[in-house]
Amino acid sequence: MQPLTPFTRRFLQQFTPLAPLTLFTLLSACSLGPDYAGPPEAAPHALQNAHFVRTDSASMSASMPVNQWWQGLSDPVLNDLIARALQANPNLNIAKARLQQSRAALHLEQANALPSGGASAIAARADLPSLTSSGKSTDFNLFTTGFDATWEVDIFGGHRRSIEAANASAAAAEASLADVQVSLAAEVANAYISLRERQQRLALGERIMQLQQQMITLTQQRLTHGTATSLDLIRAQNQLDATRADQVPLRTDYETYENQLATLLGQEPGALDQQLNPLAPLPLPPASVAIGDPAQLLRHRPDIRAAERTLAADTAKIGQAEAARYPSIKLLGVIGLGGTQVSDMTHLDDFSGIIAPTLSWSFLDFGRNAARVDQAEQVRNEAEIKYRQSVLEALRDAEDSLSRFGHGRTSVATLARTKAAADQSLGLVQQRYHAGTTTSIDVLDTTRQQLVAQQNLLQAEANLTRSFVAIQKALGLGWGS
Repeated sequence: MQPLTPFTRRFLQQFTPLAPLTLFTLLSACSLGPDYAGPPEAAPHALQNAHFVRTDSASMSASMPVNQWWQGLSDPVLNDLIARALQANPNLNIAKARLQQSRAALHLEQANALPSGGASAIAARADLPSLTSSGKSTDFNLFTTGFDATWEVDIFGGHRRSIEAANASAAAAEASLADVQVSLAAEVANAYISLRERQQRLALGERIMQLQQQMITLTQQRLTHGTATSLDLIRAQNQLDATRADQVPLRTDYETYENQLATLLGQEPGALDQQLNPLAPLPLPPASVAIGDPAQLLRHRPDIRAAERTLAADTAKIGQAEAARYPSIKLLGVIGLGGTQVSDMTHLDDFSGIIAPTLSWSFLDFGRNAARVDQAEQVRNEAEIKYRQSVLEALRDAEDSLSRFGHGRTSVATLARTKAAADQSLGLVQQRYHAGTTTSIDVLDTTRQQLVAQQNLLQAEANLTRSFVAIQKALGLGWGS
């Protein structure tokens, strides 16, 4: 075994007295403040009893729902739009940037709990006036190099609580990103459904106006031959004007939804016009909607998870504020070599070292730290209230969307029967027209009524599909796809 060099002996002599203190601080370390014990129980009866599950409805399925629920609408254009939105939407990219910020904050807090060190070197020339009666000045050179390190001993767990809070905040940001994805998929789907609805209604309106124009022409002919009155002609013209006026807001809505979809995809308004302008059918929901166990799904809704992680972070911050009320110990170590010549920095026997544990305690703060603790506790209480509110709103969303979907199916079935009756009436009128027992105006008017019934059915189907989208959003589906 090689004998210790003078440098090594002096180094150990400097740091050995610190060992008992370090051991003491490590053994006595604790974490102040309340430990997070999980989220509070919110709306326990609703979640336990699953009150909002419509098990008696034939339109609901207990099978596990698909995360990419829009595939069930069987519309390739919609699938493409949602996929592109989940890649390029500005709000989604903002949420991604916030997630990266929170992760960087976590890494910073983890680094703050570790020692920090640095190195320095000095080369100086000093020319000092004489301090004696000789009158001679003192000249010398100074060359030094050294290393220093500092470390704050986490006696009361302030750093551990800050890391705990940063970790929970990062998880909350991740859940918020998922929540943006859920909302984005639903928003794109709703805008697309509304666009197709307006597009179909505009096409039906054009056919109705063509029929009404033909009725005006026939009424004018009948007026010429004395078999119709001016009042008949005015009524026919008023019907055409009313239909033409109804087309204006439909056209405005259609263009608005085109622009909305382009913006949701991170593109300029008008960028999707060529893709969306061709007439396409309205997407319809599947015959049976899979909802699985809504109570279990609601617990994992991204917005609820974000609220729960925020509550965990704010709970940890109480301990962080509590630790600031007590003394802190910082360890400072300095090792240096130097002298009046450059070669002195290579002499290990000229080693100098400093160990300086420092104790600081702001015990006379006139209640500042106590106020910070109270503030942290109230922030935590606010986070708990927001968590409970998130759960209640999620339950309401599930209740409302399932209720609207169930009643929407009833409305569609009723209007489908009305449309079938209008089709039957048109067939009977056409038979009478071919038999010569009715006029062409009656045929045109019955055709118009059949198109109006088709418009009403189309609106009900669009509302039903939007209710299907609302169910998927209420269950928190559509993220991580």
